[in-house]
Amino acid sequence: MQFSRKALVRLQPNRADPIGFLKQLLDPLIAVGVLFLIYELFEIKVRSIDGILAALAFSLGWPGQIPFRRVQPGLLREVILRWVTTVALLTLIGLVTRTTDNFQPQVLHAWFIATPLLQYGFHRLSPFIVARTPLSGRQASCVIVGAGPLGRELARAISLDPFEIVRIAAYFDDRNNERLGCQDEEDGTVTPFGRLSDVARYVQDHQIQRIYIALPMASQPRILALLDALRDTTASIYFAPDIFVHDLIQARVETIGGMPVVAVCESPFFGPEAFVKRFSDIVLAVIAIALTTPIMLGVAIAVATTSPGPILFRQRRYGLDGREIEVWKFRSMRTQDDGAVIRQATREDARITNVGRWIRKTSLDELPQFFNVLQGRMSVVGPRPHAVAHNEMFRSLIKGYMVRHKVKPGITGWAQVNGARGETATVDAMSRRIDLDLAYLRNWSLNLDLQILWGTVRLMVRDPNAY
Repeated sequence: MQFSRKALVRLQPNRADPIGFLKQLLDPLIAVGVLFLIYELFEIKVRSIDGILAALAFSLGWPGQIPFRRVQPGLLREVILRWVTTVALLTLIGLVTRTTDNFQPQVLHAWFIATPLLQYGFHRLSPFIVARTPLSGRQASCVIVGAGPLGRELARAISLDPFEIVRIAAYFDDRNNERLGCQDEEDGTVTPFGRLSDVARYVQDHQIQRIYIALPMASQPRILALLDALRDTTASIYFAPDIFVHDLIQARVETIGGMPVVAVCESPFFGPEAFVKRFSDIVLAVIAIALTTPIMLGVAIAVATTSPGPILFRQRRYGLDGREIEVWKFRSMRTQDDGAVIRQATREDARITNVGRWIRKTSLDELPQFFNVLQGRMSVVGPRPHAVAHNEMFRSLIKGYMVRHKVKPGITGWAQVNGARGETATVDAMSRRIDLDLAYLRNWSLNLDLQILWGTVRLMVRDPNAY
């Protein structure tokens, strides 16, 4: 398919899902609104530093991730957990910058208590609010062209709409039931009402408002013929590319000069999220260094006095976008392998020193990497960096291995708190770690980072995979 520059239609901003945009705005806006309301109630003049506090609260809460217009189990717990996370970060920032004394305690206490209560109340009321506003829209009937896996997945997504704004009237497909795997409705399969040549007439006769085309992109000639047949209808037409059936990383639709492009593999740290991630990295690294400096001095002395060699072990590893970086650790071995072949540490490894065994067990050998975070080479949380030699070995054996380098490597990660730490002697062991790393990329949030940090602290006390 070729695009004519004159015929190319410039895409407009997405207005199809105002509910989704409200979901992102709701919680951070409530936090900011409650803060200013409390200042008004206490008759306190708002200062510039109060505006900074509001901006920080908004950025830490953006985008809101709690589902809107439906009440899910554990809603109160989710609201409180996210707000406590925000408050904890704001408190840490205040302690580091020594600005906590600039705010009146009664204002902060009232803000901390009132915000989650109002957030919870709005989420509880959101189904009733949305159902009675123009945002909910009127119920529209639709047909799905394509009864294969993509069409059925689209149908499931539509059925999950709590207000049933869209009702599926029929399916159409040229393929027979055997090719589609349509055996019974209990396993989620469907039987087409007719063929693609029947769609236009059906749409006209039944006043269908929407048509969803969920055919494989290999069916391009049939799709073009269908679009031509639908020119005489007033139905809105949507195309669901079959690439969304695949396992995507942070997929989204963008435009370049008016031409639509689909991101199928992208970093989760894009736009405001990149700022939030970097800001939280700097804050957490500064706090960690301030709290652990005496411990690092003690470890450095122990390493230097118990075995010959440098205090720090520097190793080449892959960082963001697969670029080589130098990662620092306290030396825990008698050797410093950084060549084309590197043997991973194993249980009872003779290369590990007595001090090294203890600092590896407690993860204290990783503490110098907080300086790598300040340098911008690493993040506090992210996929653990592997030695260059291991990367070159596994990247050809495991599908999607290098996708983990769409983000900066981390001191700790989702794989490490889920038991995938330590030796990866087999391809299966490394594959499990990569699967967890990719799951982190798909589901990243600041709240997830803090959960991983808490899990890491617990593992420092007792981790059977640390040696």
